[in-house]
Parts: sequence; structure tokens; C-alpha cells
Amino acid sequence: MESTFETYVARLRERKAIAAGTAKETEAQHAKGRLSARERLDLLFDPGTFTEIDTLVLPRTERYLDGRSSRYGDGVITGFGTINGRHVFASSQAAGVMGGSLGEMHANKIVKVMRMAMTYGAPFIALNDSGGARIQEGVDSLAGYARIFDANCEASGVIPQLSIILGPCAGGAVYSPALTDFVFMTENSYMFITGPEVVRAVMQEQVSFEELGGGLIHSKESGVSHFLSKDDRECLLLVRDLIGYLPSNNMDDPPYILPVDDPNRRCPELESIVPVDSHKPYDVRQVIAAIVDDGRFLEVHQLWAENMVVGLARLNGYVVGLVANQPNVLAGTIDINASIKAAHFIRTCDAFNIPIITLQDVPGFLPGRHQEYGGIIRNGARMIYAYSEATVPKLMVITRKSYGGAYCMMSSKGLRGDLLYAWPNAEIAVMGAEGAVNVLFKKEVTAAEDPEARRRELVADYEERFNNPYVCAARGLIDDVIEPRDTRRVLIRALQATLSKRERHTGKKHGLSPA
Repeated sequence: MESTFETYVARLRERKAIAAGTAKETEAQHAKGRLSARERLDLLFDPGTFTEIDTLVLPRTERYLDGRSSRYGDGVITGFGTINGRHVFASSQAAGVMGGSLGEMHANKIVKVMRMAMTYGAPFIALNDSGGARIQEGVDSLAGYARIFDANCEASGVIPQLSIILGPCAGGAVYSPALTDFVFMTENSYMFITGPEVVRAVMQEQVSFEELGGGLIHSKESGVSHFLSKDDRECLLLVRDLIGYLPSNNMDDPPYILPVDDPNRRCPELESIVPVDSHKPYDVRQVIAAIVDDGRFLEVHQLWAENMVVGLARLNGYVVGLVANQPNVLAGTIDINASIKAAHFIRTCDAFNIPIITLQDVPGFLPGRHQEYGGIIRNGARMIYAYSEATVPKLMVITRKSYGGAYCMMSSKGLRGDLLYAWPNAEIAVMGAEGAVNVLFKKEVTAAEDPEARRRELVADYEERFNNPYVCAARGLIDDVIEPRDTRRVLIRALQATLSKRERHTGKKHGLSPA
């Protein structure tokens, strides 16, 4: 019997129906509080724009399936579409197909779409929901992970890479997200390095997967996750929000949005938000909200290393990265985790042409044996390296205090900061006036007729002679002393002047950032 086009189309539709998955698989995901792979893509992309590729790929060797019917797509959906009108490539693992496990062809599909994203200069998003390596495919599965890791490394700093953890992500699979720029997790997702003792503990109900490496653990304790959401829907909307701040690739500028917020708006509320007394805490997020367009600030790593606040916002429509000490936590001191957090964010901004604004109110590094043993010297150096390496515009405002090595490392002139400002109450010195007097004039204070009165005199004299912004201004180490209420408009003018910045470092293969 002669075939007709209808016959061929029917065969095609039959195969694509198999690839689309079953209602039973979708119901199983819903029972876990999760969406299916296709539902996730529908939420992530602009309606009707996602275009699937490699729909009909099959596992390399049929015998690995142990008699089960073939599943087109091999457990992962790949393709491209638009998010807010901009092209993005993605892969979405289907937990209903062999547990979303990764085999040779599954890996090939992911690598292919990643390399397409690099070729066409578009962001890549990986939606992870997998039981890990496909045991039936043995070393072919492991080799697939290695190819994905290599593609992650090749794409690093070229296109934005986002990893979304929406279910299990275990074993070797965790290293691909760790190589990407931003990691999102939901409360019922988890990541961990597997081992016999881990599986045994879970099976014996000694510990849950969530306790080992759930979304909250990695967002608050380990710092692996940059964003935490309650469920798939909230997470994917947050991903769309972040994409709005990132350029498509390292050759493009971040998306500009015509501002509504007045660039000349003054911020008198800053004078009440920040206490003049340098010992009193405040929430630096309120300072950021007062300065940026419409008070909108997308915080990164909100739950981890909370003594340092980093995130993305806009100034007069231009995307900027904010790095700020948080006096509400550990008095804003810099510790190991805060250094790592800031360094990664600074390097991410620099890779994708995002100017960096630093709000400095720092008494120094967190002291103590735990920090010294943990490598504060080595890890603190990461932050120095990141600021020095960055060639994007670097603006800085000292809102209150800036002491010791912390002053040096946070976008100072010595690290090629572009335009630096201080409020008139700023304290800039090797240490606070009281500490300096205790060191320099201990004997004189002790011998005085009224030690406390003499201490106050010496503290006042030290502050007048050394510990104020005018000493720095006199030496050109800051560019101006400004009123707090003028901070927004001063930063906007500085940003507009520096957006055309062109700077290159000494030619070399690559630098060696502290380990």
C-alpha cells in the first residue's frame, strides 16, 4: 500500500507523543510538589516561544533499557526560546524518564545546546532534576558528565550560565551547577556528594536528603545556592527576573531600561537610616533601596555570609552590582565567607560588564582563631584580587567607617577604584580613634590626674587630625566628601562619566587568583 503524507505525519506525531511524556509521569511530579520538565519550560519562557531540538534522540544502546520501551528524548528536553524577548537556550531533565538519569546521549544533548548558546551569544539555563549517572551505561555516563563540565568551563565568562535545582542533584551531577554563575534551589530540592554511608543513613532514616543537602542548607550554610524559593513556580519567576539584569554575553552591555525614578532625586532619609554613632547597627539594605531606581534590589546569596550584602539593581536605568558591608551582622566585619561571597560576585559583574558600586562601613576583619585557622588571609586575598582584576567602572561611598586592611581591599584608589566618595561623618584610619589612643597613649592616660577626661581629649584630637574624610580628600585618596542626601545623584553622574571606561591589564595567559 502506497504511503501518503498523512501516514508519515502520523508516525511523526506518534514518536513526538512518546517524547512528550505521559500524564502519569506529570501526576507523579505533582504529587512531589514539583512540575514536569515541560511545565517548567512553559513557565520559564515567554508563551509559545520555546523551540525543542533533538526531540527524537534515543539512548545509544537499546539493551541498556532492560526491555522497556524506548523513550525519545532520552530524559532531557533541550532547545531555545525567549525570556522577556531575549533569546535563551536551556535543558530540562525529565524525572519521569529513567529518573532523569544521565546517559551518553542525554549528555550529548546538553553539551550540544550549551555550545549553541556560546556560538550564538545567549544565556544557558540548566533545569536539574535527576537521580544522577545512569548505572546501566557505566563509564559512558561518567564521560558524559566530563563533557558537560568542560563545556561549563569553556562558557564561563562568555555567556551567563544559570543552574536551577528542582529535585535531586547528586554525585558528579553537582559539579556542573557549581561551575555556573548562579545556582537556584527550591525548598524540596537537594544536592550532595553521594557515598555508601550517605545512602545507608537515608535508608535507615537516620537523616533525610533535605538535612544532608536541601535548598535551605545550601542557601544558608554552604553557600552553594545563590537563591532559594519555596517551589518551582516561584523559582522560575525569579530566574526570569535575574535574566533581566544580565547581558546576553560578555560582548554585550546589560539591558538598559528607561528610568522613571528621577536621577536628581535627593535621599534625605539616609541621614536617619544611618546613625552617626559608628557603634550602632543599621540595615544597609535600606540604604541601597533609598539610592537605586524605584528601590528595587535583587539580592544574591541573601541567606549566606549575611555580614556582606551583594546584588543587582539599576541606577538611572543602567544595571549595577552592589557590594556592601552589613552593620546589622557581625558589625559588618569581613570574614572568610564574606570574602568569598564578594569576590565571586565582583568577578561575575566584571565578566558581564556590570559596573560595581561599593558601600563601605567596615571596622575590619573578623578576629579569632577560627578565622585564622580557616584561612582568612588566603580567602581575604580573593577579594583583593577580584577588585584589582575588575576593569568595569568601580564607584565607592564610605558611609561611616573604613579601618585598616578592609579599607585597602574594598575598591580603594590603590586597587584602581574610579570615583570614590565619603560622607562627612566618615572615619578613615588604620583603626578607630579609641583603639589608637589605647595603643599610642596608654601610659599618658594612666598617669593623668583624670584618665577618662584625658582619654576623651586624645580621642577628639586623633579624630580631628587623622580619623576623618578630609585627610583622605587632602591626599586625593577619595574624590569628594558629599552630603548623604546627595548620594544617589552623585553616583549617577559618576556612573555616566565612567560607562565608557576602557582598561586592560598586562598581557598574560591568566592570573592566579588565591586558592
